[in-house]
Amino acid sequence: MSSDTPHAGIDALLPQEVAEKAEALGIQKARRDAVTLFVLGVLAGAFIALGAMFATTVLAGSEGVLPFGVSRLLAGLVFCLGLILVILGGAELFTGNALMVMALAAGKLSLGAMLRAWGIVYAGNLVGALGTAALVFLSGQYLAADGAVARVALSLASDKATLPFDRALFLGILCNVLVCLAVWLALGARSTTDKVMAIVFPVSAFVVAGFEHSVANMYLIPLGLLIKWLAPAALWSALATTPAELGGLTLGGLFANLVPVTIGNVIGGGVLVGAVYWFVYLRTRAK
Repeated sequence: MSSDTPHAGIDALLPQEVAEKAEALGIQKARRDAVTLFVLGVLAGAFIALGAMFATTVLAGSEGVLPFGVSRLLAGLVFCLGLILVILGGAELFTGNALMVMALAAGKLSLGAMLRAWGIVYAGNLVGALGTAALVFLSGQYLAADGAVARVALSLASDKATLPFDRALFLGILCNVLVCLAVWLALGARSTTDKVMAIVFPVSAFVVAGFEHSVANMYLIPLGLLIKWLAPAALWSALATTPAELGGLTLGGLFANLVPVTIGNVIGGGVLVGAVYWFVYLRTRAK
């Protein structure tokens, strides 16, 4: 079915139509002015951070109470808030924009234009995530449940900041396969309910499995750093630990995580989803 004969009815779009829609959206995104892209990127970074905040809070107090898989499932379900806000709110997320590779492969988008859009959105995502981390810290939300929220935040941040390069890379690949599949399914959805349901299971799966999302880490690791650097002494007494015991949680650890995870996210979403779907549905189109 060509794009000249749009799919009628209320059913979800067919895969061929989703591919054509994803390609057209990639071109549209690349043509946006820098200020618009950046602001939409800031929003997406903040939205993903809010989902991460939700998940961190839900995990508080679950250790030793709920089985590992159950607690991660609950965290995954609530983390979906982030991508739901991005998709329904029309923000620009770096990881989802890996699908712009489809327009590149079709010869309708230059490499320079795609990299420009990616760079601007990535910077916006970083600002939005960092800003949200600062607001959450200043609000004192991390002190909830007698420091249980802070304990989870510090554990997540420390684990991510100390991941070996190779593991972070492959965890990033796997993560963005699922994120871009969620975006792909949402593109084919007809209603708000359809879009939400399309997002929930792929996103929950990557959280439960412990895969690595670059934009979520732009919030989780900086929040851990802020707690380590600036939290009151009473918190450390409640946690029965000290900042010195979090030696791996450093600013260098943030960059050591973001570099391989970002590369992995590009490979997972751009190559294993975007390029594959271009090959299957768009490569043989009549010129």
